[in-house]
Amino acid sequence: MASISSSPLSLMSFNVSSNFNRKHQPSKNRKPKHHKIACTSNDTNQNSPKEQEQKSSPRRNVLIGLGGLYGATTLTNNNSLAFGAPVPIPDLTKCVIPPDKSPVSINCCPPFSADIIDFKLPTFEKLRVRPAAQLVDDDYFAKYNKALELMRALPDDDPRSFTQQANIHCAYCVDGYVQLGYPNIKLSVHNCWLFLAFHRWYIYFYERILGSLINDPTFAIPFWNFDAPDGMQIPSIFTNPNSSLYDLRRDSRHQPPRIIDLNYNRYIEDDPTSEKYDPNYPPSAEQQIKDNLTLMHRQMITNSKTCLLFHGSPYRAGQLPDPGPGALESSPHNNVHIWSGDAKQTNREDMGNFYSSGRDPLFYALHGNVDRLWSIWKTLGGKRKDPTDDDWLESSFLFYDENKNLVKVKVKDGLDGKKLGYDYQKVDIPWINSKPKPASRRVQSKGKLLTPRKFVDKFPIVLDSVVSTIVKRPKKSRSSKEKEDEEEILVIDGIEFDSNIEVKFDVIVNDEDDKVIGVGNTEFAGTFVNLLHGHNHENNTKKKKNIVTCMRLGLTDLLEDLKADDDDSILVTFIPRYGGDGVKISGIKIEFAN
Repeated sequence: MASISSSPLSLMSFNVSSNFNRKHQPSKNRKPKHHKIACTSNDTNQNSPKEQEQKSSPRRNVLIGLGGLYGATTLTNNNSLAFGAPVPIPDLTKCVIPPDKSPVSINCCPPFSADIIDFKLPTFEKLRVRPAAQLVDDDYFAKYNKALELMRALPDDDPRSFTQQANIHCAYCVDGYVQLGYPNIKLSVHNCWLFLAFHRWYIYFYERILGSLINDPTFAIPFWNFDAPDGMQIPSIFTNPNSSLYDLRRDSRHQPPRIIDLNYNRYIEDDPTSEKYDPNYPPSAEQQIKDNLTLMHRQMITNSKTCLLFHGSPYRAGQLPDPGPGALESSPHNNVHIWSGDAKQTNREDMGNFYSSGRDPLFYALHGNVDRLWSIWKTLGGKRKDPTDDDWLESSFLFYDENKNLVKVKVKDGLDGKKLGYDYQKVDIPWINSKPKPASRRVQSKGKLLTPRKFVDKFPIVLDSVVSTIVKRPKKSRSSKEKEDEEEILVIDGIEFDSNIEVKFDVIVNDEDDKVIGVGNTEFAGTFVNLLHGHNHENNTKKKKNIVTCMRLGLTDLLEDLKADDDDSILVTFIPRYGGDGVKISGIKIEFAN
């Protein structure tokens, strides 16, 4: 892929930069509110061994054979505050161009313009219907192929070009920008509540540009229907090497008819010499489909009963990035990226890395489905509604439209796809009824857990091995009404690691027996996955950049299904799949949220 050879920013005058900043600074008339940064744990002694001895629990009996009882203690006392204001647009005058010696020397900065227009809702005669990619016909393929050919043929410095469309993800997601008005604060739309809204706008403008290039305002991009059995492989329209929809840098092992693994653990097939290598992987197509549907049910229903669980942690102006991902972002989204990227590439390009993923047309189909799943989530009932916080609604982004105008959009203007002029083809949603099942119970051997692990009662910890801990529940035996009012949530706090390493660990709850817990079991509470960033924007190419984030998992349905609703505590087990020796966790607790 060609890159911009010189930066438009080098041609800017001081007056242009100053004018841009004056016009688009956050309002000084707004009085700052203060909010605690999400996922900060302040409890320094959640559950002492003495307290546990006085109460009966299945976990207590399990651990007696180990000669002691364990309690989870978090040492995090971070009372940092973030300014109460929406995340502002990026400061284009300070877009960072990597030095020539960067591991990936790509200029992700867009063409500069000081002229910004506000977004206005479009007018249209009928809705564009985004089709399931596996169901399109030859006429549709020919139209999409032509549109992308024309986009690829545009000069690299045209903001509508495929190069510039791909670079949007690189700049917004790999520290290319700082927040306007906060020159030392990086801007990132991942691992926070902006993830879904940003990518909705991203593919909206991508779609509008494609339609304009073929003079068809009804053109709609396809979605990769990976949450349904007939869509659980790379759609055939993306596999023709002679088409503009093809990308050479994909994992050759994962071409059709290979079924995608939505809980992909790349180490089990990447290195035959590794102890993590599994010669029996992948499972049968039937088993893989079953596991995928169960994971979708967990992420869309069990782990997404509130807007906080689904969208992710709040991210406000002046706040450091990566406060915590929502359920859909961590999995299946991150796993789809990694599964699709080429394992032979240094940084798992294209799809397996934030900086390069926009270079694969498959990326836009992936996010078409993520966007569709957001729309479906809001129809599932309960408290599944978008945030109403002004700091979310008023957060804004910049995109170039089909007329090369630089457009400022706000989250609040993109909450309804139909108002933007598009809808999705109606297809079956089989994961609705694919609820995970508890592992079959077996008698313990001399009161000991048979899975090798170490037990801890103090944090922080390093995930260099399987780790288990007891977490006290602040409330138990709740009524149905109490459960409807508040979701019980497991908070894993202060997850810290180098952004340039891949990380994956699973979280298991109450695995009291020798049964191996898989994604299809209720005890499998969730998985944390970090997608490689890979693009080093810093002048010091060896500089380490740590991400500090958190993870939230829904417990209400899980504990009901395990018949553990009356227990005083839960046993939480972390299973590192890769990158664990570089991961630190500062604390763990249970909270309740409506």
